[in-house]
Amino acid sequence: MDHDALRRAARYAVGPVPRRLVQAGFAANALRPVPGAPLSVGAMFAGWLTAELAPQLAAATAIDTAVELVHPSTRGRDRALALGSSAFSLAAYGWMIRTALKAGDEVDAALRNALGTGYRDLIAREPRPDDPLSWRDLARFRVRRPDVTRVRRLAYAPGGKRYELDVFHHADKPAGRPVLLQVHGGGWVIGNKEEQGQPLMNHMAARGWVGVAVNYPLSPKARWPEHLVALKRAVAWIREHAAEYGGDPSFIAVTGGSAGGHLAAMLALTGGDETLQPGFEDVDTTLQACIPHYGVYDFTDESGAKFTRQRLDSLIRPIVMPRGARYPEDYRAASPVFRVREDAPPFLVIHGRNDTLVPVDDARWFVDKLRAVSKNPVAYAELPGTQHAFDVFPSIRSAYVLRGVEYFLEWCLKTHGAARSSDAAG
Repeated sequence: MDHDALRRAARYAVGPVPRRLVQAGFAANALRPVPGAPLSVGAMFAGWLTAELAPQLAAATAIDTAVELVHPSTRGRDRALALGSSAFSLAAYGWMIRTALKAGDEVDAALRNALGTGYRDLIAREPRPDDPLSWRDLARFRVRRPDVTRVRRLAYAPGGKRYELDVFHHADKPAGRPVLLQVHGGGWVIGNKEEQGQPLMNHMAARGWVGVAVNYPLSPKARWPEHLVALKRAVAWIREHAAEYGGDPSFIAVTGGSAGGHLAAMLALTGGDETLQPGFEDVDTTLQACIPHYGVYDFTDESGAKFTRQRLDSLIRPIVMPRGARYPEDYRAASPVFRVREDAPPFLVIHGRNDTLVPVDDARWFVDKLRAVSKNPVAYAELPGTQHAFDVFPSIRSAYVLRGVEYFLEWCLKTHGAARSSDAAG
């Protein structure tokens, strides 16, 4: 064995050329994700982190390239390959940053289309100094707000930590504030209230809303519809206890991502369904707004969307649904797309066009079905160049989307209040 050759190969493998080639490969995957269900998880994580960290990666690549130009570490063909890979990566990062900066326009266009061009005039809300687009906050991944109090691990039902929630409220605890319920994702099998929705919860609490981040039982120990029943118990808890934290139990909106988007949509579309409220059938579980992010809307494979059959056979059928569940009846009953109704609350559906875990066709089909029957607005923001889980930590895109979500929630609150005043007057 030629040990010198092995050492040279090892040095090359961790050298500047392979490093830059790998970096270019990650950038290419973020632009056009690797297709196919077996690679979808890896493609999602690589594409998500690359796209949302594009400014930081661009800065590091620019510095690395400048050093290489001043102090070459390669020669000849290797040097050309290294510099070419860096140039490609920088161009890709530039496109990603440009696309992220347009996310606010995409959400604004969706809201104008659904709510009317003057929707922001109705809200008439001026930005505050803690606007989510602070570059310092984005660079520091700042999530917590000094004027927000978080009350942790409140039990909303017996059963341990999977039946606990956290409450976010402004330190001044103003009374009569609307409530936003956050449902975490994780494929119905992992995740907790600490991991997702933190930028949104903290921001809305700083603006005077009351946020509630909730756990729920997970599969395979819990089988459908135990997840949804638990979340309805959380809604019942909010109705009873929200006022203790400054909340108004008459206005509850719900949001969540991925599996949390599925559960948020199911909560919004099954309000008042007594079959899903054993022992608390008389509690009002209707919701006033719903904002699912990159949600799963079909537990069957009837949409014809990519990977729905793989998702059904590998996850939903063996792990999430109860043994003996009838196909397709019970699976349809667990699918938001088959639960659309005329009295559904206003929806803002958000999905990334590059999503490899939950293809965008799922969201398009759900929005078309909901718009066909709902008497309330259904806004749909489809974000180019965007992967799954884009809003987990502060980024350019997530900050712009957060602002759009805030506008939507404020519009729903304003119109809900106007409708209540009109009913009272009538």
